[in-house]
Amino acid sequence: MAQGEHRMGSRVAEEPFRALLEAAPDAMVIVDDGGMIRLVNAQTETLFGYPRNELLGRPVEILVPRRFRDQHPGHRLGYSGNQQVRPMGANLELYGLRRDGAEFPVEISLSPLQTPDGLLISAAVRDVSERKAADARFRALLEAAPDAIVIVDDAGIIQLVNAQTEALFGYRREELLERPVEILVPQRFHHHHPSHRHGYVSNRRVRPMGAGLDLYGLRKDGAEFPVEISLSPLETPDGTLVSAAIRDVSERKAAEAQLAELYEQQRHVALTLQRSLMGSPAPLPGMDTSSRYFPARQGPGVGGDWFDLIALGGGRVGVLIGDVMGRGLEAAAVMGQLRSASHALAKTGMPPWQLMRALDAVVSELPDQLVTCCYLILDPDDSTLTVCSAGHLPVLMVDPTGQVRRLPVPVSVPLGVGEVPHQETRLTVPPASVLALYTDGLVETPTSDIEEQIDALTIALEKATADLPCLEQAADSVLASLLPGLQDYADDVTLLLARVPPAPVTAVTALLPAQPMSVGDGRRFLRRTLRDWDCEDLTDTACLLASELLSNSVRHACDPLRLRLRRTRDELHVEVSDGSPVLPHSRTARPDEESGRGLTLLDQLASSWGALPTRRGKAVWFSLPLPDPTPRREEPASGDADADA
Repeated sequence: MAQGEHRMGSRVAEEPFRALLEAAPDAMVIVDDGGMIRLVNAQTETLFGYPRNELLGRPVEILVPRRFRDQHPGHRLGYSGNQQVRPMGANLELYGLRRDGAEFPVEISLSPLQTPDGLLISAAVRDVSERKAADARFRALLEAAPDAIVIVDDAGIIQLVNAQTEALFGYRREELLERPVEILVPQRFHHHHPSHRHGYVSNRRVRPMGAGLDLYGLRKDGAEFPVEISLSPLETPDGTLVSAAIRDVSERKAAEAQLAELYEQQRHVALTLQRSLMGSPAPLPGMDTSSRYFPARQGPGVGGDWFDLIALGGGRVGVLIGDVMGRGLEAAAVMGQLRSASHALAKTGMPPWQLMRALDAVVSELPDQLVTCCYLILDPDDSTLTVCSAGHLPVLMVDPTGQVRRLPVPVSVPLGVGEVPHQETRLTVPPASVLALYTDGLVETPTSDIEEQIDALTIALEKATADLPCLEQAADSVLASLLPGLQDYADDVTLLLARVPPAPVTAVTALLPAQPMSVGDGRRFLRRTLRDWDCEDLTDTACLLASELLSNSVRHACDPLRLRLRRTRDELHVEVSDGSPVLPHSRTARPDEESGRGLTLLDQLASSWGALPTRRGKAVWFSLPLPDPTPRREEPASGDADADA
């Protein structure tokens, strides 16, 4: 009676267990410690194709392919000796055998069951054919990829590579698997690479690795090579993996370097041509200037900016700035033509409005060209400035008090429009004022209004000249304020600063009639003045050259003659003006002629000389450098001022 009650109790206890078994999603096979099948569920019948009654009481090896049956009892007994819930055959390929003889890949999880009848083993069997097929397709795609593919886990351990990885890095596949990915990274990057890897794990998305950086891989033989790497996260049942597609870009980098070298060579040629056309104005004695020119960093680089400083004699200075619209070699070529023409025209003493008209005629003959230009003549003797602007940006002036203002100069149309007069303006400028001339590359940007940028230039100029009396430092400060990123400006940039020089140390003028006696009177006036100025060492040369100029004026001109002497810190300027508009020209004198040698003497003895038209005629001038200061000599007892009369 007791035994019957025990069986009945066992059957009652088995009922919930059987219900759970049938509800399991996997095929469940329960065997005893002898390997005999004791229980299966409906999923087992479906998966293996056997009716339940054909499995119960049979050895479990009936479900194992023949090629594994010899080893299977040993594995089963090993599990019985070390019972724990675990997957079966970890890291092994497991297969099941259907009734029709077909094999299929499986995953098996084992669990021990202690029962009153002894140890039972529960095997949950899952068909992984679809997953294996998907894995096979994934691996086929991996192998077909044109790039090396390296898949790592979140700890940076390599889990999978393709054949391209072996070929690219020179390792066999088994040498890479389960190794840290840093094996493929040059030693000099090992310190930072783990932090970059952890950063990607915390912010996973498809993106290029190290955007903006030069990346390198390390081959087995120790050779480094440039690479591009694209990172992608892979979500798997075992967690997130990171896939790195690695491409060797050695050939592309070499081609880019070659192209960059060729580009720099072409750019160097273009800039050399532009600088040769633009020229470098010689420093003007007695005038403090500072200039900056930067070619554009985008495109061909060269452009049409230019500036010039021209000594006009008598202390007068011509300052010119221009900008050919457009960029490239064509703009630079036009700039070269205009700079040469404007320099030659300015040397004649041509007033600004007339120079603009002459340049307008030149530009009008060039197809589809527009040029902005500003020309001013500074006369420090009377602190006047004569200005003419053809469509150019306003000239800024910093007065001695530090205030900055735009010069009130009418701006006409650019050169090349034609048939529009260019008006000049005469202004008074205080000595020590700073003039600022510039091109649109300094103040024009795609995102701001040009008037606002000129106001910004005004503020920068005011601050720079207040803090930095040196114009070189002031120019650097202005550029730093307006162009903080000088490596990427789209247009060429020109800035010219010029300080209005003080009036000459001294200057005197003598008015003389156009008569022969005026030559002697002029020499006496020159001797007395040079004696008073402690410049007697220049007397002989100055008197010889002044006599030639006065003689020419007496012979060819009319009243009044004016002899003007001015002394700066380092030069003596002598100027003879008369009422004739005819400028002198050199000619070869015959041996029996006394005339015709004046201009030759000027060429040989003067440091510089020139002739220019004036409102009443013309002026011819020359300059002599002052000698080093020496103690004043004792005056003779009786003057000899009239010795050569």
